[in-house]
Amino acid sequence: MLPADIEDYIRPNSLPEALEHASKYQEGEAIFLAGGQSAMQAIKTRILRPRCIIDLQNISDLKEVAIGKNSTEFGSMTRYVEIAQKIALPPALAALKDACEHVGDRQVRNRGTLGGSICWNFLASCVPTVFLTLNGMVTLKSTKAERNVAATNFFIGPLETVREDDELLTKITIPNPKRTASAYQKWGLVKDALPVIGVAVSITVDKKGNCDKLTMGVAGLPAGCQLVSGLERLQNWNGDVEVLDQTLNQVASDLEVHSDLSASEAYRRHLITKIGRTVCLSARNRALKLL
Repeated sequence: MLPADIEDYIRPNSLPEALEHASKYQEGEAIFLAGGQSAMQAIKTRILRPRCIIDLQNISDLKEVAIGKNSTEFGSMTRYVEIAQKIALPPALAALKDACEHVGDRQVRNRGTLGGSICWNFLASCVPTVFLTLNGMVTLKSTKAERNVAATNFFIGPLETVREDDELLTKITIPNPKRTASAYQKWGLVKDALPVIGVAVSITVDKKGNCDKLTMGVAGLPAGCQLVSGLERLQNWNGDVEVLDQTLNQVASDLEVHSDLSASEAYRRHLITKIGRTVCLSARNRALKLL
Protein backbone atom coordinates (compact mmCIF):
# COMPACT_ATOMS: atom_id res chain seq x y z
CA MET A 1 0.00 0.00 0.00
CA LEU A 2 1.20 3.51 -0.77
CA PRO A 3 1.14 6.22 1.92
CA ALA A 4 -1.60 8.82 1.90
CA ASP A 5 -0.52 12.21 0.56
CA ILE A 6 2.01 14.00 2.76
CA GLU A 7 2.01 17.76 2.19
CA ASP A 8 5.04 18.87 4.21
CA TYR A 9 8.38 17.43 5.28
CA ILE A 10 10.32 19.54 7.78
CA ARG A 11 13.77 18.89 9.25
CA PRO A 12 14.28 21.52 11.96
CA ASN A 13 17.67 22.26 13.53
CA SER A 14 16.44 23.13 17.01
CA LEU A 15 13.85 22.03 19.55
CA PRO A 16 11.92 25.36 19.55
CA GLU A 17 11.72 25.22 15.76
CA ALA A 18 10.29 21.67 15.84
CA LEU A 19 7.69 22.58 18.46
CA GLU A 20 6.69 25.73 16.58
CA HIS A 21 6.03 23.75 13.41
CA ALA A 22 3.96 21.15 15.31
CA SER A 23 1.79 23.87 16.87
CA LYS A 24 0.59 24.99 13.44
CA TYR A 25 -1.29 21.76 12.73
CA GLN A 26 -4.50 20.28 14.06
CA GLU A 27 -4.57 17.10 16.14
CA GLY A 28 -3.18 14.13 14.22
CA GLU A 29 -2.01 16.18 11.24
CA ALA A 30 1.69 16.37 12.15
CA ILE A 31 3.98 13.70 13.58
CA PHE A 32 7.47 13.81 15.03
CA LEU A 33 9.73 11.29 13.31
CA ALA A 34 12.55 9.77 15.38
CA GLY A 35 14.18 6.62 14.00
CA GLY A 36 11.17 5.89 11.82
CA GLN A 37 11.37 2.10 12.20
CA SER A 38 7.75 1.83 13.36
CA ALA A 39 6.28 5.12 12.14
CA MET A 40 7.24 4.62 8.50
CA GLN A 41 5.59 1.21 8.42
CA ALA A 42 2.46 2.73 9.95
CA ILE A 43 2.48 5.50 7.33
CA LYS A 44 2.89 3.01 4.48
CA THR A 45 -0.09 1.00 5.70
CA ARG A 46 -2.08 4.21 6.40
CA ILE A 47 -2.42 3.52 10.10
CA LEU A 48 -0.92 7.00 10.33
CA ARG A 49 -1.94 9.65 7.78
CA PRO A 50 -0.01 12.80 8.65
CA ARG A 51 -0.16 15.98 6.59
CA CYS A 52 3.29 16.87 7.90
CA ILE A 53 6.37 14.92 9.02
CA ILE A 54 8.74 16.70 11.39
CA ASP A 55 12.06 14.85 11.20
CA LEU A 56 14.13 15.17 14.39
CA GLN A 57 17.48 13.95 13.02
CA ASN A 58 19.20 17.36 13.09
CA ILE A 59 18.39 18.25 16.71
CA SER A 60 21.59 17.47 18.63
CA ASP A 61 20.05 18.35 22.02
CA LEU A 62 17.86 15.24 21.75
CA LYS A 63 20.90 12.94 21.40
CA GLU A 64 22.73 13.79 24.62
CA VAL A 65 23.26 11.29 27.45
CA ALA A 66 24.21 12.32 30.99
CA ILE A 67 25.09 9.64 33.56
CA GLY A 68 24.79 11.13 37.05
CA LYS A 69 25.27 9.82 40.57
CA ASN A 70 21.56 9.37 41.24
CA SER A 71 20.04 9.09 37.76
CA THR A 72 20.79 8.88 34.06
CA GLU A 73 19.24 11.18 31.46
CA PHE A 74 18.83 10.11 27.84
CA GLY A 75 17.86 12.41 25.01
CA SER A 76 14.86 10.93 23.24
CA MET A 77 16.89 10.42 20.04
CA THR A 78 19.43 8.14 21.74
CA ARG A 79 19.73 5.09 19.50
CA TYR A 80 19.63 1.47 20.59
CA VAL A 81 23.06 0.79 19.12
CA GLU A 82 24.66 3.50 21.25
CA ILE A 83 23.34 1.93 24.45
CA ALA A 84 24.15 -1.60 23.32
CA GLN A 85 27.72 -0.92 22.19
CA LYS A 86 29.01 2.46 23.31
CA ILE A 87 27.51 3.76 26.56
CA ALA A 88 28.68 2.29 29.89
CA LEU A 89 25.57 2.22 32.07
CA PRO A 90 25.38 1.63 35.84
CA PRO A 91 24.15 -1.82 36.97
CA ALA A 92 20.73 -0.37 37.86
CA LEU A 93 20.19 0.22 34.13
CA ALA A 94 21.72 -3.05 32.88
CA ALA A 95 18.28 -4.25 31.73
CA LEU A 96 18.19 -1.39 29.24
CA LYS A 97 21.47 -2.53 27.70
CA ASP A 98 20.17 -6.14 27.66
CA ALA A 99 17.11 -5.01 25.73
CA CYS A 100 18.93 -2.74 23.27
CA GLU A 101 21.40 -5.48 22.35
CA HIS A 102 18.57 -7.58 20.90
CA VAL A 103 15.98 -5.10 19.63
CA GLY A 104 14.98 -6.02 16.08
CA ASP A 105 17.68 -6.54 13.49
CA ARG A 106 20.85 -4.55 12.81
CA GLN A 107 19.01 -1.85 10.89
CA VAL A 108 16.48 -1.35 13.67
CA ARG A 109 19.23 -1.14 16.29
CA ASN A 110 21.13 1.43 14.23
CA ARG A 111 18.10 3.62 13.51
CA GLY A 112 15.62 3.01 16.32
CA THR A 113 15.50 5.36 19.34
CA LEU A 114 14.47 5.17 22.98
CA GLY A 115 11.96 8.00 22.66
CA GLY A 116 10.41 6.56 19.53
CA SER A 117 9.89 3.15 21.13
CA ILE A 118 8.42 4.56 24.33
CA CYS A 119 6.00 6.82 22.45
CA TRP A 120 4.94 4.11 20.01
CA ASN A 121 4.36 1.67 22.91
CA PHE A 122 3.86 -1.43 20.81
CA LEU A 123 2.20 -4.36 22.58
CA ALA A 124 5.27 -6.61 22.18
CA SER A 125 8.13 -4.21 22.72
CA CYS A 126 11.23 -4.43 24.89
CA VAL A 127 12.13 -0.84 25.77
CA PRO A 128 8.74 0.33 27.18
CA THR A 129 8.72 -2.67 29.53
CA VAL A 130 12.24 -1.96 30.75
CA PHE A 131 11.46 1.76 31.13
CA LEU A 132 8.40 0.90 33.23
CA THR A 133 10.27 -1.63 35.37
CA LEU A 134 13.13 0.77 36.08
CA ASN A 135 10.69 3.46 37.28
CA GLY A 136 11.66 5.94 34.58
CA MET A 137 10.24 9.36 33.82
CA VAL A 138 9.76 11.29 30.59
CA THR A 139 9.87 15.00 29.91
CA LEU A 140 7.22 16.22 27.47
CA LYS A 141 7.46 19.67 25.93
CA SER A 142 5.23 21.83 23.73
CA THR A 143 5.16 25.53 22.87
CA LYS A 144 2.76 25.98 25.80
CA ALA A 145 4.37 24.05 28.65
CA GLU A 146 6.75 21.36 29.86
CA ARG A 147 5.81 18.48 32.14
CA ASN A 148 7.39 15.38 33.65
CA VAL A 149 5.41 12.13 33.64
CA ALA A 150 6.34 8.96 35.53
CA ALA A 151 6.38 5.71 33.55
CA THR A 152 3.52 4.34 35.64
CA ASN A 153 1.33 7.23 34.47
CA PHE A 154 2.60 7.49 30.90
CA PHE A 155 1.26 4.31 29.30
CA ILE A 156 -2.48 3.92 28.74
CA GLY A 157 -2.50 0.73 26.66
CA PRO A 158 -0.91 -0.69 23.52
CA LEU A 159 -0.13 2.17 21.08
CA GLU A 160 -1.57 4.66 23.59
CA THR A 161 0.18 7.12 25.92
CA VAL A 162 -0.71 10.37 27.65
CA ARG A 163 1.47 12.38 25.24
CA GLU A 164 -0.48 15.01 23.30
CA ASP A 165 0.08 15.42 19.56
CA ASP A 166 1.87 18.76 19.97
CA GLU A 167 4.12 17.45 22.76
CA LEU A 168 7.59 16.17 22.03
CA LEU A 169 9.26 13.65 24.34
CA THR A 170 12.60 15.36 24.88
CA LYS A 171 14.21 13.40 27.71
CA ILE A 172 14.04 10.05 29.51
CA THR A 173 15.27 9.96 33.11
CA ILE A 174 15.95 6.68 34.93
CA PRO A 175 17.03 6.57 38.59
CA ASN A 176 20.17 4.80 39.74
CA PRO A 177 19.45 3.62 43.32
CA LYS A 178 22.23 2.25 45.51
CA ARG A 179 22.81 -1.52 45.61
CA THR A 180 20.45 -1.93 42.64
CA ALA A 181 20.87 -3.92 39.44
CA SER A 182 18.55 -5.08 36.68
CA ALA A 183 18.25 -7.57 33.84
CA TYR A 184 16.05 -8.26 30.82
CA GLN A 185 15.51 -11.25 28.58
CA LYS A 186 12.98 -12.14 25.89
CA TRP A 187 11.96 -15.14 23.84
CA GLY A 188 10.91 -14.73 20.20
CA LEU A 189 10.22 -17.03 17.29
CA VAL A 190 13.59 -16.20 15.73
CA LYS A 191 16.74 -14.45 16.97
CA ASP A 192 16.13 -10.79 17.82
CA ALA A 193 12.43 -11.02 16.95
CA LEU A 194 9.74 -9.13 18.82
CA PRO A 195 9.20 -10.77 22.21
CA VAL A 196 6.53 -13.42 22.49
CA ILE A 197 7.32 -12.88 26.17
CA GLY A 198 9.87 -10.49 27.62
CA VAL A 199 10.66 -10.06 31.32
CA ALA A 200 12.53 -7.23 33.03
CA VAL A 201 13.57 -7.24 36.69
CA SER A 202 15.08 -4.61 38.96
CA ILE A 203 16.36 -5.67 42.38
CA THR A 204 17.75 -3.73 45.32
CA VAL A 205 19.61 -5.72 47.95
CA ASP A 206 20.39 -4.83 51.55
CA LYS A 207 23.90 -4.89 53.00
CA LYS A 208 23.57 -8.63 53.67
CA GLY A 209 22.64 -9.38 50.06
CA ASN A 210 18.97 -10.10 50.72
CA CYS A 211 16.25 -8.62 48.52
CA ASP A 212 15.07 -5.24 49.79
CA LYS A 213 12.95 -4.42 46.72
CA LEU A 214 12.11 -6.28 43.52
CA THR A 215 10.14 -4.96 40.55
CA MET A 216 9.17 -7.05 37.52
CA GLY A 217 7.68 -6.06 34.18
CA VAL A 218 6.36 -8.24 31.37
CA ALA A 219 6.07 -7.61 27.61
CA GLY A 220 3.99 -9.43 25.02
CA LEU A 221 0.66 -9.77 26.85
CA PRO A 222 -2.72 -8.31 25.75
CA ALA A 223 -2.41 -5.27 28.03
CA GLY A 224 1.03 -4.40 26.65
CA CYS A 225 3.91 -3.53 28.95
CA GLN A 226 2.89 -3.98 32.58
CA LEU A 227 4.24 -4.40 36.08
CA VAL A 228 3.34 -7.62 37.87
CA SER A 229 2.01 -7.97 41.40
CA GLY A 230 2.26 -10.83 43.88
CA LEU A 231 5.98 -10.53 44.58
CA GLU A 232 5.65 -10.07 48.34
CA ARG A 233 7.21 -13.48 49.04
CA LEU A 234 10.46 -12.22 47.55
CA GLN A 235 10.87 -9.57 50.24
CA ASN A 236 14.13 -10.54 52.01
CA TRP A 237 14.70 -13.19 49.31
CA ASN A 238 18.18 -14.66 49.71
CA GLY A 239 18.46 -16.33 46.33
CA ASP A 240 16.52 -19.48 47.25
CA VAL A 241 15.43 -20.92 43.88
CA GLU A 242 12.49 -22.89 45.30
CA VAL A 243 10.90 -19.76 46.77
CA LEU A 244 11.54 -17.91 43.52
CA ASP A 245 9.93 -20.65 41.40
CA GLN A 246 6.85 -20.84 43.63
CA THR A 247 6.41 -17.07 43.43
CA LEU A 248 6.84 -16.95 39.67
CA ASN A 249 4.43 -19.83 39.10
CA GLN A 250 1.78 -17.89 41.02
CA VAL A 251 2.59 -14.69 39.13
CA ALA A 252 2.26 -16.47 35.78
CA SER A 253 -1.08 -18.03 36.72
CA ASP A 254 -2.52 -14.67 37.82
CA LEU A 255 -1.64 -12.73 34.64
CA GLU A 256 -4.03 -12.32 31.71
CA VAL A 257 -2.38 -14.42 29.01
CA HIS A 258 -3.56 -15.21 25.48
CA SER A 259 -2.99 -17.82 22.77
CA ASP A 260 -2.14 -17.06 19.14
CA LEU A 261 -0.08 -18.46 16.28
CA SER A 262 3.16 -17.60 18.08
CA ALA A 263 2.49 -19.48 21.32
CA SER A 264 -0.29 -21.02 23.37
CA GLU A 265 -1.47 -19.57 26.67
CA ALA A 266 0.18 -22.44 28.55
CA TYR A 267 3.50 -21.90 26.82
CA ARG A 268 3.45 -18.18 27.52
CA ARG A 269 2.91 -18.90 31.21
CA HIS A 270 5.82 -21.33 31.06
CA LEU A 271 8.00 -18.63 29.47
CA ILE A 272 7.11 -16.13 32.18
CA THR A 273 8.27 -18.52 34.90
CA LYS A 274 11.46 -19.66 33.13
CA ILE A 275 12.58 -16.29 31.83
CA GLY A 276 11.55 -14.69 35.11
CA ARG A 277 13.78 -17.08 37.00
CA THR A 278 16.74 -16.31 34.75
CA VAL A 279 16.44 -12.53 34.98
CA CYS A 280 15.79 -12.53 38.75
CA LEU A 281 18.96 -14.53 39.36
CA SER A 282 20.93 -12.45 36.86
CA ALA A 283 19.80 -9.14 38.39
CA ARG A 284 20.58 -10.42 41.90
CA ASN A 285 24.06 -11.57 40.89
CA ARG A 286 24.75 -8.16 39.39
CA ALA A 287 23.51 -6.45 42.56
CA LEU A 288 25.67 -8.61 44.83
CA LYS A 289 28.76 -7.36 43.02
CA LEU A 290 27.94 -3.87 44.29
CA LEU A 291 28.32 -4.83 47.97
